[in-house]
Amino acid sequence: MTNFVQSAFLEYIIPPWHYQVVITMRIAMLLSGGVDSSVALALARRAGHTISAFYLKIWLEDELSYLGSCPWEEDLAYARAVCEHLSVPLEVVSLQRDYYERVVEYALAELRRGRTPSPDIFCNQRIKFGVFADQIGPEFEKIASGHYAVIEEREWGYALRRSPDPVKDQTYFLSHLSQAQVARALFPIGSMQKAEVRRLARELELPTSDRPDSQGICFLGKIRYPDFVRHYLGERSGPIVELESGRMLGIHHGYWFHTIGQRQGLGLGNGPWYVVRKDIEQNIVYVSHRVRGFERARSEFAVCEPNWISGSPFIKRASWNAEGADGGALRLDIKLRHGPELHSSTVESLSGDRLRITMDLPDDGIAPGQFAVFYRGDVCLGGARIAEDDSRELADHHHTDRSLRAALDPAAPRL
Repeated sequence: MTNFVQSAFLEYIIPPWHYQVVITMRIAMLLSGGVDSSVALALARRAGHTISAFYLKIWLEDELSYLGSCPWEEDLAYARAVCEHLSVPLEVVSLQRDYYERVVEYALAELRRGRTPSPDIFCNQRIKFGVFADQIGPEFEKIASGHYAVIEEREWGYALRRSPDPVKDQTYFLSHLSQAQVARALFPIGSMQKAEVRRLARELELPTSDRPDSQGICFLGKIRYPDFVRHYLGERSGPIVELESGRMLGIHHGYWFHTIGQRQGLGLGNGPWYVVRKDIEQNIVYVSHRVRGFERARSEFAVCEPNWISGSPFIKRASWNAEGADGGALRLDIKLRHGPELHSSTVESLSGDRLRITMDLPDDGIAPGQFAVFYRGDVCLGGARIAEDDSRELADHHHTDRSLRAALDPAAPRL
């Protein structure tokens, strides 16, 4: 074993932030057929744990097969090859119906409401650490996966910390886990950089060592997202309108294909143009040119239905020797999307289950339905859904030109 491989195993067995006695456990390993979960499996096995690997079949290939190839057969072949290489048993678990009912139907409902869904957040909460966890029962002490995140046991429970690899960090997608789910989770590669994972895979001669990373929503595979949306929601043509002038610039095929901040796929010249608002009742997509779009960037917005992994920070602040802001607000970092970017923000508790977020710097892609995820230092506290803008500004009908009125009213005279 090379020094690199040996040090990687030691870092997993004895995490760098503290030393502890290693206790062997029975672990259910979620294997996807990619390099990350393959290396995670190898590390957990080498640590002496009793491992059973599981491949979760969630592809919707039966009803969507006409749209393109689903790679689940290829993924499963790689998963089997890795398990054979490491002498670990593998079981295929079909969760297609559960996935459709708990994740796909949520995504479709959000699209119909004009929101931008985040299905991968609920895949983790409701499927991997939800339905699957319930199905295997207490026989397995931990559920392991190839996520880039760090779980640390503290005196009050388990903290979910960001990965040291800021690009690969996946705490955004894990932000809706409960404390019980985090306590049962195990992320063997969580403290590693992606380059280290690749290097270790090659050192161990894993069949997935050079396999490219998967991209996009987990259940779609090679199916294009617009084709998936079209299959379930169809098409309905409507106008693309410049917000500031009310001028009609083009035609879209359904507001559900577009999200706030989008600039690709609009088919407009003299751009770049950005989607800045949607009117779902009249099926209008509003855009602004880049020059004006930056002027419409927001720093303040509301979120709702927060999930706190280990309790509300507004309650726990006393134990932090709370740094805060005026009016009982907290200073936290937030992520608006998966990626390395963090926004320093003031977070204030409102009535009910709503919070007001005021970022130090504005962002032009704040989309209702997406999630804001909260951090204190490198600890992920949880997340909340971005709410609709209560002070929505619709285009002034007095500025709506005749071509737009014609698009909205088929009986109107054509130009």
